[in-house]
Amino acid sequence: MLETSARLLRLLGLLQTRRDRSGTELSERLGVSERTVRRDVEKLRTLGYPIHAAGGVGGGYRLGSGASLPPLLLDDEEAIAVAVGLRTAASGAVTGIAETSVRALAKLDQVLPSRLRRQVSTLSAALVTMPVPGSTVDPAALSAIASAVRDHERLRFDYVSHGGERSVRDVEPYRLVHDARRWYLFAWDTQRADWRRFRVDRLELRVPTGPRFDPRELPAEDLAGYFATGGSTDRFRYRAVLRMRGPAVRVADEVPPALGVVEPLDEETCLLRIGSDDLDHLAVWVAAFGFDFEVLDPPELVDRLRTLSARLGRAAWPETGAREAADEGCARCRRGG
Repeated sequence: MLETSARLLRLLGLLQTRRDRSGTELSERLGVSERTVRRDVEKLRTLGYPIHAAGGVGGGYRLGSGASLPPLLLDDEEAIAVAVGLRTAASGAVTGIAETSVRALAKLDQVLPSRLRRQVSTLSAALVTMPVPGSTVDPAALSAIASAVRDHERLRFDYVSHGGERSVRDVEPYRLVHDARRWYLFAWDTQRADWRRFRVDRLELRVPTGPRFDPRELPAEDLAGYFATGGSTDRFRYRAVLRMRGPAVRVADEVPPALGVVEPLDEETCLLRIGSDDLDHLAVWVAAFGFDFEVLDPPELVDRLRTLSARLGRAAWPETGAREAADEGCARCRRGG
């Protein structure tokens, strides 16, 4: 009886870790016949677990959604990962995540073994999580997008661009990307026939989802690197290119990945591509990095840097700044201005 119960728990754990599993795979993992697997599946069904079976090539078993959430079987590492994730989720960019994380963590803490609870507490005490500024997203939208990614279903949604333009988009969703500030949908835009990234907080999903699609090859194996390189500045209103007089490694240490990308030119110089929605903020950022630089683009940034330099000069040498202002006023009087 104990052996059968343990096997049922192992079977349930296997069904929870992947969407579909064949009877042959389950029998090999459990060390029993496929007939025994079928009997065990029936026992789980009598306990209320909605397990669906599909015959033929590619068939197997799938744990479906039921009227209530079934018990989740987590190993030690999974339990620690979930607990730490819940403790740090209060600063996340998801609406209401702090309150729901506390409730979930309270339930998890009740069942964690003491050894794991000590590990979670140690990790949590050492972590400091900075609050995330900006708009938050609806968790229901994230769940709906993730489901469409998993099931290869097209999405239609209303989208508001940075400039306030509204449009209806039809896409093949491939990934949800989180850069510690915002959530993005990485997708193939069927109307523009190209890869696009969309801010989730700016889209409103239309239901139902579209038809299924055959997944196409992603533009890069390292999608995070691809997204950072191509998306760090594209989403901003102003995009600057600077030649930095410093090694790429040192410059990269000063530039948050969400703001810019560093490309080495030689051992002593590099290119910095950086963006911002505000040109004044961009001028302050690049001036504060601690390296000499040359502005290659856009020309407007040079004007802002001159304005910033004059303002800082007046603050640093107020008497000189006042005298220069008076001299300028006299010059205007002489010109009749």
